[in-house]
Amino acid sequence: MRMFALIKRITQQLRKDKRTLALLFVAPLLVLTLMYFIFASEPSDLKLVVTGSNPMINEVLEQSDFELMQKEKYSKDQMAEEAVDAWLQIENGEMQLTLLNDQRQRAKSVQIMLVQSMNGTDAKQSIAADFVYGDKNTNSFDIFSPMLIGFFVFFFVFLIAGIALLKERTTGTLERLLATPIKRHEIVSGYLLGYGLFALIQTVIVVLYAINVLDIVLVGSIWLVLLTNILVAFVALSLGTLLSSFASSEFQMVQFIPLVIVPQIFFTGIFPLDGMADWLLQIGKVMPLYYASAALNGVMYKGFAFQDIAIDLLILFVFAVIFITLNIVSLKKYRSF
Repeated sequence: MRMFALIKRITQQLRKDKRTLALLFVAPLLVLTLMYFIFASEPSDLKLVVTGSNPMINEVLEQSDFELMQKEKYSKDQMAEEAVDAWLQIENGEMQLTLLNDQRQRAKSVQIMLVQSMNGTDAKQSIAADFVYGDKNTNSFDIFSPMLIGFFVFFFVFLIAGIALLKERTTGTLERLLATPIKRHEIVSGYLLGYGLFALIQTVIVVLYAINVLDIVLVGSIWLVLLTNILVAFVALSLGTLLSSFASSEFQMVQFIPLVIVPQIFFTGIFPLDGMADWLLQIGKVMPLYYASAALNGVMYKGFAFQDIAIDLLILFVFAVIFITLNIVSLKKYRSF
């Protein structure tokens, strides 16, 4: 009987908690639907630019599955700008292949398709390959590991900051603070800077450990990596404290993870974005980790400079400002005067 009484109490408690019920039943459906559309997306055709001419090779390539473009002149800079998978130079009967290599699987597919296309011709089966990004030893982890750094910084700062501020509110500390003449923006600034100090230390530790201990690829400046991750941490900090105002318990705060964190993973570049529908990409563009991942991958794997990632950093800064402003506004409901 005592067991049934406990079951009854838990059932009644959950029935009264509409927010928990909504997250329990709706969140899995939203994430599952998003996964369906992402994994159902077809990868785009491999883009191949050809310079030079060889009638036999040109005829073979025209019958292949490449998205073929013939150019008189071309360069690696154009490849990167136009996101072309490969560039085949034909000169004096010799072929030189340059691979973009921003997605390892697509680079391998280009090589396999070329070999299959040339099979049965007099063309050489082994084509010398050069790379815009990385080299022949690059693996998939080298490409998406920078994105993982940004994700883990975002995730742990978001969770810890949200739960910490929630505890301040549920224990009455925030209410007592609001009873003083202190202004709301001073409270938000104080919490953000206080927690931000530890978020900054955590970010530096994660970045230095990943680069120096795990030997994660770093082509660009470590200072840009730190700057990007610090911005990511402050976005996560401001978002975590904002969402904590809508939670009444640590359990509810954790329930925001499938709604706020999980969807962002799909738009970090860990899963290929090239074949996604346009409406899916538009969803990704309202998520901070979309820009954080682009900046980190650009600096760490592609060697981008500040001007190359400036827009991504600016957008992250705007996200932080918006969330901080909403934090100040949300405190109004806890103040009775």
